[in-house]
Amino acid sequence: MNSENIAVKIKLSLKGLKKKYSNGDGVEGINLDVNEGELLTMLGPSGCGKTTILRCIGGFIEPDSGEILLDNVDIVNLSPEKRPTVMVFQSYNLWPHMTIFDNLAFGLKLRKIDKKQIKEEVKKVLDLVRMEGTQKKYPSQLSGGQQQRVAIARALLLKPALLLLDEPFSALDAKIRAQMREELKKIQTQLGITVVFVTHDQEEAMTISDRIVVMNKGVIEQVGTPEEIYDKPKSKFVAEFIGNMNFVDVDEKIIAARPENTIISKDNNGTYFGNIVNIIILGHFVEISVHTEKEVIKAFLPREEAKQYSKGENVSVTFKSYHTFNK
Repeated sequence: MNSENIAVKIKLSLKGLKKKYSNGDGVEGINLDVNEGELLTMLGPSGCGKTTILRCIGGFIEPDSGEILLDNVDIVNLSPEKRPTVMVFQSYNLWPHMTIFDNLAFGLKLRKIDKKQIKEEVKKVLDLVRMEGTQKKYPSQLSGGQQQRVAIARALLLKPALLLLDEPFSALDAKIRAQMREELKKIQTQLGITVVFVTHDQEEAMTISDRIVVMNKGVIEQVGTPEEIYDKPKSKFVAEFIGNMNFVDVDEKIIAARPENTIISKDNNGTYFGNIVNIIILGHFVEISVHTEKEVIKAFLPREEAKQYSKGENVSVTFKSYHTFNK
C-alpha cells in the first residue's frame, strides 16, 4: 500500500481558540490540527502567544472561547489532572526530598499500579532516557541535563495521549541542549507519541520538528515543515525570523535572499555594486559583507572560493534565487 494514501489521523484540533489578557496580549482565531505521532513545534519571539496556547491545551489557562479537541473529545472544561496530557516545564519540578525512583513512581502509585509493575516501568523508562542506575540518587546529585531527562521520563511514564513541552531545554548549555534535542526526537519517534513543543530558538525548531508553527503577536504566520518554512517563507516576518536573510528595498517591493543564494563577482555583471566591508570565517564557510548602494548584503561562500576576495575590494552582487514581499 502506498504510504501517501494512508489517511493521517488528527490527534489534536484547536478551533477558534481565543485567550486575551488585560494588556492586550494573548491569542485569537487559532485554528490548528496536530497529527498523531507528530512532533509539532510552536516557534516565535517572547510574548507571541505560543506558551498561552500550550497552557490552554494543558488546562493551566482557561480560554475565552474556542474548542480543544483531543481524539475528537472537547477537553476545554477538564482540569489539568483529568486531561490525558502531561506538561514538562523549563524548571524540572522534581521533588528534592525524594529519590529519582520515588519521583518517577509517585504518579503510578496514585494510579494504584502494583509495586512490581512500577519497578519494571521505572527501570524501562530510565533505560529509555539513558539514566539507568540513578534510581537511588536525589535530584541535587544530578546535572541540569540529567534532571530534565528524569522530568521527561516522569512524563512518559504516565503514557499521555499528548506530551506538552514548554522550552524544556532553555536552562541548559548549548552542547547539552543539542544532545537532549536528539535524544527527545529519538524517543518520540521510537514511541510514536504526539508532542507539542514550544521554543523561541529557531535552530531548535528546525532540527527537532516534523512541522513548525511560526507565531507573531498572537497569530499564526505560517505552518509547514522545516524545509517549507526555510525555503518558502509566506511573510517578511517568517523570512526574517528563520535563518539569515538579506532584504533589499526595490520600488514598492522588498527582495529577500538567503546569503547562501547570494553570488559575489569581480566583474560588473551583477545587480548591485559595492565594496567588501567584512570577511568572517565561520567554520567551513565564510561570510562576506558587501556595502552596496542599497544595503549591506551578506554572502556565504566556501572557504576556497572566498580566498580570492579581500576587504575593501569592489565587487558586484546578484541573487541566485529570492522572495518578493510587499512593503
